[in-house]
Amino acid sequence: MTGAEPPALAMARSVCRTLAQLGYASLAEFALANGRRADIIGLRRNGELIIVEIKSSLADFRADRKWPSYKEYADRLYFAVPQEFPSPFIPEDCGLIVADAFGAAILRDGVSTSLTAARRRAVTLRFALAAASRLHRRLDPDAALRLPDGV
Repeated sequence: MTGAEPPALAMARSVCRTLAQLGYASLAEFALANGRRADIIGLRRNGELIIVEIKSSLADFRADRKWPSYKEYADRLYFAVPQEFPSPFIPEDCGLIVADAFGAAILRDGVSTSLTAARRRAVTLRFALAAASRLHRRLDPDAALRLPDGV
C-alpha cells in the first residue's frame, strides 16, 4: 500500500529540476559543517552556492529558527513555498521560489553575499564528497567502504 507523497518531497523534486535547468547541480538533505541539514544545496559551474529551505506552510516557517545559520554556507538563501503561502513573511534578503509537485518558479533572488574562499572551498568539497558517497551507495549498496554523507 502506498500513500500520497509528502508535499515537501514533491516540492524538493520540482525545485531540483528547476535548479538543473538554471545550471545548478543539487543535493537534497545536505549536512552542513555546523550539524544542520539544508533541504537543498545547489552548486553552479562558476562555484556559486545556494541553499533552498522548503517550507510547506506558515506554521512550518514560524516553527523553524535554524535557517539564519544557513546563510554562512551559501551565496544566496532561498525559501521554496507553495503558491498559497503568504509571501510577505519571507524576509526580503532571502530569495523566493514558489513550488508544487509539477514545477517551481523563482520569484525573487534575494541578496547575494559572497562566501570567503576558505568557506567556499570547504562547502564545495563537502558537496563533492556527499555526491560521490551517494552515487557509490546507489551503485553498490553492499560495499564494505561507506563514506558518510557530507564528509
